[in-house]
Amino acid sequence: MFYAHIGGMDAFARALLAAHEILENSEYRKLLQERYASFDTEEGRAFAAGKLKIKDLRTIALRGGEPQQRSGRQELLENLLSRYV
Repeated sequence: MFYAHIGGMDAFARALLAAHEILENSEYRKLLQERYASFDTEEGRAFAAGKLKIKDLRTIALRGGEPQQRSGRQELLENLLSRYV
């Protein structure tokens, strides 16, 4: 049991070091900011704050028309994280 706890603490410490490395020395933050850039708009901030109702979202959607399809680059983010694990 003692060794299991030591191993668990070691794994946790290694995960913290990996997370620090990802956040400080990779393009993760830039990719995340690009992926959720719409939340930096006035409407995006209002949505994130829970200030919009369904009617508001419908109005925004109708005004914007069909959204441009673009990749969320999920696989790129997964591969980036895998480099540090």
